[in-house]
Amino acid sequence: MATRRLGVGETLGALNAALGPGSPVWIKETRTRHLRSRDFLAPHRALQARFDDGQVPEHLLHALACLQGPGVAPVLRCAPTPAGLSLQLQRPAVFERVLSAVAAYATPALPALPGQRVLLHCPALRSSPCALRLSQLRTVLVADHLARALRAHGVCVRLVPAVQDPHMLTFLQQLRVDWPAASERASSHSLRSHALEEVTSAHDGRTLSPGILGRLCLKELVEEQGRTAGYDSNLDNCLVTEDLLSVLAELQEALWHWPEDSHPGLAGSPDTGTDSCLVVHVVSCEEEFQQQKLDLLWRKLVDKAPLRQKHLICGPVKVAGAPGPLMTAPEYYKFRHAQVCKASALKHGGDLAHDPAWTEIFGVLSVATIKFEMLSTAPQSQLFLALADKNISTKGTKSGTFVMYNCARLATLFESYKCSMEQGLYPTFPPVSSLDFSLLHDEGEWLLLFNNILPFPDLLSQTAMLDCTAPGLHITARTEMICKFLVQLSMDFSSYYNRVHILGEPRPHRFGQMFVRLQLLRAVREVLHTGLAMLGLPPLSHI
Repeated sequence: MATRRLGVGETLGALNAALGPGSPVWIKETRTRHLRSRDFLAPHRALQARFDDGQVPEHLLHALACLQGPGVAPVLRCAPTPAGLSLQLQRPAVFERVLSAVAAYATPALPALPGQRVLLHCPALRSSPCALRLSQLRTVLVADHLARALRAHGVCVRLVPAVQDPHMLTFLQQLRVDWPAASERASSHSLRSHALEEVTSAHDGRTLSPGILGRLCLKELVEEQGRTAGYDSNLDNCLVTEDLLSVLAELQEALWHWPEDSHPGLAGSPDTGTDSCLVVHVVSCEEEFQQQKLDLLWRKLVDKAPLRQKHLICGPVKVAGAPGPLMTAPEYYKFRHAQVCKASALKHGGDLAHDPAWTEIFGVLSVATIKFEMLSTAPQSQLFLALADKNISTKGTKSGTFVMYNCARLATLFESYKCSMEQGLYPTFPPVSSLDFSLLHDEGEWLLLFNNILPFPDLLSQTAMLDCTAPGLHITARTEMICKFLVQLSMDFSSYYNRVHILGEPRPHRFGQMFVRLQLLRAVREVLHTGLAMLGLPPLSHI
């Protein structure tokens, strides 16, 4: 029996290859009503472009029905229908393959390139928390999530700047953002000497303000990079300051000296070359112009500046229902935390905000609410925040609170099974190899596996995908994918859990179906916990 992990991508690739040369025609079904009769479809219109009258030759139909290959899901039947060519998998066999290797489906599908290095730069973290705008908070959360996704994919990641402000460090810990700290600034002495050589003729002899070294012309460098690079056409001069040089010194230091535990063979070695590292500046749209100046200044003043610098620009944040004209990041956190405490008091009764047993839970729920709000929209797009109480309710299916609520429901389910087993009501969980996966025939069970567990490795890989070879200055990231996935997974699980009674009466003839359903939900739990870890969120056992 084949042991390689099944994959949606591998199956689609094999299906398209079986039809011969040409554009891909097969699609994976996701809607419940379609999954009742098929798992993949080659639409009739697409087949018409490939075959005369859309009729697929008999020998190809036979080849599709017998399709095999590494990572390819086993096929049950393939037949023409009015919608096109419909294909259904051998579902019990797919359940068995996936649920017998649950851990394999909670890791990325594709490994990273050996030695791949990414330096993530988030300029917003040089400010104090009380000055952190919501658009800057968005860049911090995007950078943190992207770092986690890249590391899970095997990429070596360095985060800059190392935070010096103790109040900012405390706030980041509150947000469950994993970011390095520093006790002192990097030395900018050599950069200062070089800068003075470049700017001496850039001013007219007037006395410069403290901290300002002079003015540097960037126009030639912009033209050298080319119009298609994406630099602002208004970039002409840059006022070189001690603060700017300090920023460049820290970036250069981080680029040349990687931590000992960053990656085997790379730590502390400047000989690996700056060209092998991708530098990604994660900035808000309001800071983009200033960051482009820094980018060009780095190229101008440092001979070994990285050639691959990309800018991940986060769109603006618009707020509806804010208590004041300009809400800072700490005020936003306090506002959401107060709403979480209020909602819990209404649900459970009494004032739980000062109960030590609930303190951490309220903190996690507040951060979950904020991260799902900030990260569920593609970072390049404008983000609208609605601060109404309904956004933190466990009833609202789009919120982080809803996801954490279903995480707690799963924990309660397995704790209930454990307690019942210890009381002798249920037997111990049997070996997975002894389970009868043909007992999984509810449409909600297939929905959980086919739309959530099976595609999860591919989704993890897509989240960590950065197209650094594309021309131009800007880069995009898919940091919204994990949040959207976890919301959909929670909706599918909630619908199934509300309808199907998992822990039935302790009767031996029902144990088989109970155990196979528990194994399915073990996989759901594993995927859910992995997804939450990508957001820096711990699983909750109760809410």
